[in-house]
Amino acid sequence: MDELLPLIPHGASKITEKLSVICENGQWSYMYCGLPICSHHDSDRRYFRLISSSLVLNGVCRNVDIQKAFNVSKSSVIRSCKKFAAKGSDAFFKEKRGVRRKGKVLTEEKIGCAEELLSAGFNRREVADKLGIKYDTLNKAVQDKRINIVLCSCTDKSARSQTDDRAGDGMGVACTRAPERILAAFGFINVAKSRFERCNDVSNGGVLTALPALAVNGLYHNANECFGEFNGYYSVTHIMTLLGFMALCRIKTVEKLRWQSPGEWGKLMGLDRIPEVKCLREKLSALSGDGKAEKWGELLTRKWMNDYPELSGALYIDGHVRLYSGKEKLPKQYVSRERLCLRGVMDFWVNDMLGQPFFVVRTAVNPGMLEVLRNDIVPRLLKEIPNQPTPEMLDENPALHRFIMIFDREGYSPAFFKEMWEQHHVACMTYHKYPGDDWAEAEFEDVSVQLVNGEISTMKLAERGSYIGSGKDKIWVREVRKLTKSGHQTSIVSTAYTLLNTVIAVLMFARWCQENFFNYMMQHFAIDLLSDYAKETLPDTSKVVSAKWRALEKKINSQNGKLKSRKSRFADFTLNPTLENDQRHYLEWIKTKTDLAEEIAILENELTTFKAERATIDKYINVADLPEDEIFKQLAPSKKHLVDTVKMIAYRAETAMANLLVEQCGTLEQARALIRDVFVSEADLIPDEEGQILTVRLHNLSTHALGQKLDDLLLILNEAEMKYPDTNLTLRYHRIGK
Repeated sequence: MDELLPLIPHGASKITEKLSVICENGQWSYMYCGLPICSHHDSDRRYFRLISSSLVLNGVCRNVDIQKAFNVSKSSVIRSCKKFAAKGSDAFFKEKRGVRRKGKVLTEEKIGCAEELLSAGFNRREVADKLGIKYDTLNKAVQDKRINIVLCSCTDKSARSQTDDRAGDGMGVACTRAPERILAAFGFINVAKSRFERCNDVSNGGVLTALPALAVNGLYHNANECFGEFNGYYSVTHIMTLLGFMALCRIKTVEKLRWQSPGEWGKLMGLDRIPEVKCLREKLSALSGDGKAEKWGELLTRKWMNDYPELSGALYIDGHVRLYSGKEKLPKQYVSRERLCLRGVMDFWVNDMLGQPFFVVRTAVNPGMLEVLRNDIVPRLLKEIPNQPTPEMLDENPALHRFIMIFDREGYSPAFFKEMWEQHHVACMTYHKYPGDDWAEAEFEDVSVQLVNGEISTMKLAERGSYIGSGKDKIWVREVRKLTKSGHQTSIVSTAYTLLNTVIAVLMFARWCQENFFNYMMQHFAIDLLSDYAKETLPDTSKVVSAKWRALEKKINSQNGKLKSRKSRFADFTLNPTLENDQRHYLEWIKTKTDLAEEIAILENELTTFKAERATIDKYINVADLPEDEIFKQLAPSKKHLVDTVKMIAYRAETAMANLLVEQCGTLEQARALIRDVFVSEADLIPDEEGQILTVRLHNLSTHALGQKLDDLLLILNEAEMKYPDTNLTLRYHRIGK
């Protein structure tokens, strides 16, 4: 027979001069001089041992050739050759006698769990840790095919980006559920159902950890009753969920969504994409029309107060100016943080002692805090605060109050205090506007108090009963003073007659929680930004401050400042005269003192004239009486009210989550920082429709210590057994590798 030519086919790997092997589509084929002689599947190790040992024993190749070509050990090749030489092919395929003993570690139940987790996309290390078995035990069971894996289709961010981009050639970017969108457009289906896909590395996936807190704090509370349901692709639940996620991820305005990936956000809600900006604005208009947002806000306020009745007995009221830089000539407001009078809209917020908001009252024209309290806030609180004393209890104990309102010096008014107490038994508390002389230090005692954050502190407190106001407005109040280390005395007046002076001090000084709330909401939730550019005409009977009165008030304040400065200099010259023997300086002293006296007289005359002129002008006039160049329209409040209500829910949700980690993080600020990082972190979504579970697998944080703190939070969230809204999927949270 002629010698065969040593041919090596293209793409094959050389074993010897005449023997080669090639792998295509998971199938290994062996060729001798270019002709195929046998083959086996990539995963079939028994056929590999049979073929390799037969090639060695028949002299086609050597042991070392098999070792180098397939990267196997020398001992395994020798062992296979001995088996083949002794028993032939039966050595590799003949089943062992007897029944295999069932494993004590890898039970049938654990095998089922392992198959489910591995099929869902968890790696073997994660599954072994979850089942509490060794990695080698699980790995061996997979290799022996005692555990069968059916991998689910999974996409990464790159693949999803390409798919979303290709969809842009049709209905729009990321519109991958086109049939459903068409059916919704023609009214054949009401809204799209949330249907989750197996996805890796979803942007902002960590915000899904906030869903239990958002739901508990009322994001979906009576939403269907207040808003009804949309006719279209997106449901009310989808829009409310999106607004909550936007607030927590610090996407501060609807326009900011233009720079976000719509497909990635859609995956967080079980959709192909989120609505575009124009569509979302239309949905917000529908949700906020006809007073729906205001009605929903009232229901939420009652829910929060009923959930935490111990926090609704003492309420903090303060005004916050939302600055405005548009074209409308809105009235100017004094902005304490800027120390300037600027155009803006005044909002009056009602918070609890922890700084958490209950509701906000918006005024197009600021009538003053007392008028807002009297007409808008107190009537609402009388209806909504739970566990108020009954009329019988108030008759039995005349010193008992319904609730306490706490505010800064802007709300100081003896007449208002008396009105609230006599008409409603509502207590008021504020700083004394005119405290008078200091009290003797001997009156102050060291007392131990517990602050609202749980911290124990020591204060020097003293108390007296005193009258404030005059005439018919006079009212008896409790005055509590705190002595600081510098000797300053802070005076507090209150009509809460049944409280201890330590409780009064703690409640008053907790007002800074509301200031901290304003600062945090401006920085992180942008409560000052407009949510809508729509405007409304003010009723003609609305009262505004007269421009003439404001101009005279400005002149009077200026004159008072000048007069105070001149009188101070005059008093200084009078108390420090120059000796007459120093003739030149004495004459200068006389001239300067005379000039100051003349200036004081002129300023006093001008001041009297300005005050007399101001007395003839009404401070408030109707909008209809404004000059044409000062007429303005108010900013439409409804959409702003809806968006800010969602932001209040988001703030409460974030606070609740942060409070769960305060002990581990040390401070509430550090806990908030950790929670914010979690919200914007990536996560893998692993739905299990059969098991009705949606697993959110969070990516690891920057340090191992932060990961351990996150694990404590996820453990609590898993105990909540929260179902994703409008689905039957229970949320499960864990970190990669845990």
